[in-house]
Amino acid sequence: MRAVTIRQPGAPDVLVLERQPEPAPAAGEVRIRVAYAGVNRPDLLQRQGSYNPPPGASPLPGLEVSGTIEALGEGVERWQLGQSVCALANGGGYAEHVCVPEGQVLPLPDGFPLDQAAALPETLFTVWSNLYMRAHLQPGERLLVHGGSSGIGSMAIQLARVMGQHCSVTVKNQEKANYCAILGADDTIIYTSVDFVEHIKARTQGRGVDVILDMVAGDYVPRDLACLAVDGRLIIIAGQGGSEAKINTSRLMVKRQTITGSTLRPQSDAQKAAIAASIEARVWSAVLEGRIRQPLFACFDLADASKAHALLEQGDVMGKIVLKVAE
Repeated sequence: MRAVTIRQPGAPDVLVLERQPEPAPAAGEVRIRVAYAGVNRPDLLQRQGSYNPPPGASPLPGLEVSGTIEALGEGVERWQLGQSVCALANGGGYAEHVCVPEGQVLPLPDGFPLDQAAALPETLFTVWSNLYMRAHLQPGERLLVHGGSSGIGSMAIQLARVMGQHCSVTVKNQEKANYCAILGADDTIIYTSVDFVEHIKARTQGRGVDVILDMVAGDYVPRDLACLAVDGRLIIIAGQGGSEAKINTSRLMVKRQTITGSTLRPQSDAQKAAIAASIEARVWSAVLEGRIRQPLFACFDLADASKAHALLEQGDVMGKIVLKVAE
């Protein structure tokens, strides 16, 4: 099969299209003939050598795919050959065939656009598990999302809209603010010209927001806590601004605030299956009905994975990038 490999840690040009053996599904897995694969920041980190695959996972990059099921491992009963699906992969998505634990697969109706489907799992699993399974975000609460125009941000805005929360976002410029407003954000903050802490305090009459989804961390953390409400929850899912932060623990205790975080890829197959089951039970119908979608910013052929990585690294992407795998 054709697959993108990482020759060595480095810049986007270390991604090379090669011939690899087709994988065989283990017990409890399905093999998917890949139509499209999503491109995500964890892929960039893996390419750079700072986000290694968990034990037993494919060393190939790629954490989400769409396509059709072409082989079933021992014990798989729910899925059928030829069924259209999308899935969260533990690795190996940048290839014509990938094996995925059956619990990480979500069903697609006939005719659902496979390019859009490939852009869903990584951000949907990440946002849903953090906002609704960890932070227990409730209807009527207010959410603040940093990086609102990213793939994560795009998903968070739409989930908040469907689930009944108010959503503020920080963005770099007016173009990205307009994009987020179209998706459903009811408050956009251009952080290059406005202090988001003062903005949130004014917007909420000093109360603050209930939950913050932060991909920046670093010196954002004390600022997050300053605009977080009593009993507020700060969820850190990336550290683009650094891995260390200084906080006022007295204020944290007085306001009964919670700081937590997670990464998706190292979680067990059982944990990821639980996320998939929760998504399917509570919000998957909204995806299939088109009330939640992942806007596509660009699509590249599999052979041009390096160009996709270079574009994502520039920081101007709104929504998601996918790779067309099927010839």
